[in-house]
Amino acid sequence: MNDWLGFAWNNLPALLAGTGYTLEIWVVAMLGGFVAGWVLAVARVYGDPVSKTLATGYIELIRGTPLLVQMFIVYQGLPQIGIVFSPLVAAMVAIGINTAAYQAEYFRAGIRAVRPGQLAAARAIGLSRLQSIGHVALPQAWRIALPQWTNEVVIELKYTSVAFAISVPELMGQAKMIGANSFKYFQIFLVAALIYLVLVSAVTLLLDQVERRYALRQ
Repeated sequence: MNDWLGFAWNNLPALLAGTGYTLEIWVVAMLGGFVAGWVLAVARVYGDPVSKTLATGYIELIRGTPLLVQMFIVYQGLPQIGIVFSPLVAAMVAIGINTAAYQAEYFRAGIRAVRPGQLAAARAIGLSRLQSIGHVALPQAWRIALPQWTNEVVIELKYTSVAFAISVPELMGQAKMIGANSFKYFQIFLVAALIYLVLVSAVTLLLDQVERRYALRQ
């Protein structure tokens, strides 16, 4: 037991450095996916036939293919057409592209749950269609979608572990390198799992507070 604790303690700085990359990837990907998700959701619900088709095609393509495949396309496929990303940026882009499709579906469901009569009432008091969507439909849709959206936030935090496959030194990547050097795979992966557990638990507690305060129950 003492040997295991000593091993964990000696390698904790490297794992925490990797955790920094994990959080960086997660935050950037979630923010990018959040913005793109709203654009896709609005396009699917309120867009013209072309934008609806493009948004639907994007969502179905991304949801129908594995994240790992998407990450290799971004990191190793795009350089063949002149688009080159560092491993860290490629991970952010790939996970952002992936989560945007899932977030879009949560937001679309929220928009659909807003009563149509509210938009008609907004138009009746002089708001334009765009104003009615922005000031009436979307704020309610966000609060309706919040309970489901929080699940996506937690899932994507765990999905950042896939970035080790393209040599990003995030938490899983650091654990794999330490395991390869020490051959103590069980011990180091167990420590990594505990760090993920702490991160996910902290994020879940925070999101529970946000959900209780802002979620709109219908």
